Amino acid sequence: MAVSGPISSSTLDSLRSTLLNLSGHTPLAQRFRALFTLKNLGKLSSDSDSSLKIQDKPDTLVSDAAIVVISQGFADPSALLKHELAYVLGQMGNPKAIRVLEDVLQDEKQEAMVRHEAAEALGALSSASSEQLLRKYLHDNERCVRETCEIALARIDWARSQSIGQTKGSALSPPQFTSVDPAPPEILSSSFSSDSDSLDNIKSLQQKLTSADLPLFERYRAMFSLRNIVGSHVNVKVQKAAVDALAAGFDDDSELFKHEIAFVFGQLSTPHSIPALLQVLKNDNESAMVRHEAAEALGGIVGEPPLDSTSETVDVLSILKEWSTRSDAPRIVRESCLVAIDMWEYENSNEFQYANGLDTTTAEITVDA
Repeated sequence: MAVSGPISSSTLDSLRSTLLNLSGHTPLAQRFRALFTLKNLGKLSSDSDSSLKIQDKPDTLVSDAAIVVISQGFADPSALLKHELAYVLGQMGNPKAIRVLEDVLQDEKQEAMVRHEAAEALGALSSASSEQLLRKYLHDNERCVRETCEIALARIDWARSQSIGQTKGSALSPPQFTSVDPAPPEILSSSFSSDSDSLDNIKSLQQKLTSADLPLFERYRAMFSLRNIVGSHVNVKVQKAAVDALAAGFDDDSELFKHEIAFVFGQLSTPHSIPALLQVLKNDNESAMVRHEAAEALGGIVGEPPLDSTSETVDVLSILKEWSTRSDAPRIVRESCLVAIDMWEYENSNEFQYANGLDTTTAEITVDA
């Protein structure tokens, strides 16, 4: 990402106004775009050798200011938005977000899915200072919070082992997957010298993925390994096998686990996952936490060409539009469908990037991917 021009306090004020809906009539999708613009600016500032500072406030880093703005959104009534705020704070890589995320985790008035995302973000930041709090919430009343704290603690342990060299040869994800994942992919024993080796790896990974006897962290590692196989393999048979292996995870009884499967499908944007995602979205007995993630994943897949001629074409956009207005759908599902539709509109527009919140400000800056 490249930035030209200064970043002023008026730029951040404009993004803040959009994100927090200060006007009272800002569409949710536009607020999401403002959020991811702040994420990009904040992460850019954190990663830069010379951290970006606000033009008219030279003592203030853009990354720190972005965290302040984002943290103000946790008073919003939308659980979907707050969940996304926590996710973004974890992805920005700035330790200044830790205190905010710890406060959200401890706030039992927040929705469980928001608190879970705060715990996951603490795992992404991997600070030893968060371990005591995460251990405390291993006994939370909400299962998804308990499970997320378990995974976050395991990730912090893993990150610690990386920093002191106890784990060698860490598997790297393909370049299209830039997220800080809740668990690293496994280091696969096979060199993928043949499609047969890949299929054997997929079978082994599916066994781990669906094994309720294994720690969730290990099952997540299998999940992200399967994602990487889909993302890096050119053989359609292998891709489909890995997608089917991931979809088998939807039979689990953990809403946290299933929601992560849907998130991974969103990263992959493969049409072969559409039937499984639609089944989740339409299932009234499924957790809203899982259904919302399925809806957002579908938004990134609409319009993608099928893997081969045998794949059935489904009018996903019409289904998303239907569920965005259904009175019997949970609010978070309806809102996720609206965000998914906005993602489709972006994919089918001439817009350069999704996080284009700066286009609605008077900023003197351009952000390029």
